[in-house]
Amino acid sequence: MALEVKDIIKPENLVYAKTKLLTERMLHYCPGCTHGVVNKLIAEVIDELNIQEDTIGVTPVGCSVLLYNYIEIDWHEAAHGRAPAVGTGIKRLRPEKYVFTYQGDGDLAAIGTAETIHACNRGENMLMVFINNGIYGMTGGQMAPTTLEGMKASTCPFGRDVEHDGNPLNMTSIVATLPGTCYVTRQAAHTAPAVRKLKKALRKAFENQKDKKGTSFIEVVATCSSGWKMNPVQSNKWMEANMFPIYPLGDIKDV
Repeated sequence: MALEVKDIIKPENLVYAKTKLLTERMLHYCPGCTHGVVNKLIAEVIDELNIQEDTIGVTPVGCSVLLYNYIEIDWHEAAHGRAPAVGTGIKRLRPEKYVFTYQGDGDLAAIGTAETIHACNRGENMLMVFINNGIYGMTGGQMAPTTLEGMKASTCPFGRDVEHDGNPLNMTSIVATLPGTCYVTRQAAHTAPAVRKLKKALRKAFENQKDKKGTSFIEVVATCSSGWKMNPVQSNKWMEANMFPIYPLGDIKDV
C-alpha cells in the first residue's frame, strides 16, 4: 500500500542534525530560497569553531534583515548599505571579536557600493557575505546592479537593456583588485558539492580573521524563485545556465 505524505513526514522519520546555534524560529524566506542554506552553514561554522560568544553579525535592510531571529549570536542591524561601515566600527572597537556582514546585491552592490569598496580597500579584518540573486528580492523584484543583460525585473519588464541601464556590476571581481582583501571567492549552494565548498570557504574566512589577514569576501550566487517567477527547480537550472557564465564560481584571490 502506498504511503501518504502524512505518514512519511513525521519527526521520527526526519534525519537532521541541527546545530545548537540555530533557533526554533520558522524561516521567513520563500520556498527554495538560498538564504536558508547559507544561514545554516554560517551557524554550523561558528559552532564548529567554538566562537559563538565571540562572533558579531551585521545585517542591513533586505531579505537578511531578520537573520538575528535564526542564529544565536550577537547581532547589530545597519541602515541600508551601511553594514561594512558598522562592521568596521565594531571590529575596531572590539578587535578580538569575529565580525561578519550579511548582505544582498541590492544592498552591497547598490546603495552600499562606497562602504563596500572602502572597507575592502582598507583591509578591515572582517568577513563580508554577499548574496547575489540578481534582483531586489524583498522590495518588489526591481532591477539590481547585478541583474543580467536581458533579465526581466519589475522595473525592466522587457529585460535589462545595457544601452539604457548599463552593464551588470561584478562586485567580487572589483574587490579582488583591492590590496586590503585577502580572500575573495564566489560560491553557490544549489547542490551538495556546492554546499560543501561554500562551507569550507566560510570556515577559511572566519579563520582569516584570527590570523589578521584583512578582508575576506564571499559571494554566493543565489536564486530568487519569487522574484524570478519560477519554481525552485527551474530557478536552479536558470541560475546554472545564465548566472554562472557571468559570475563563474571559484576562488579569485587567496593571499
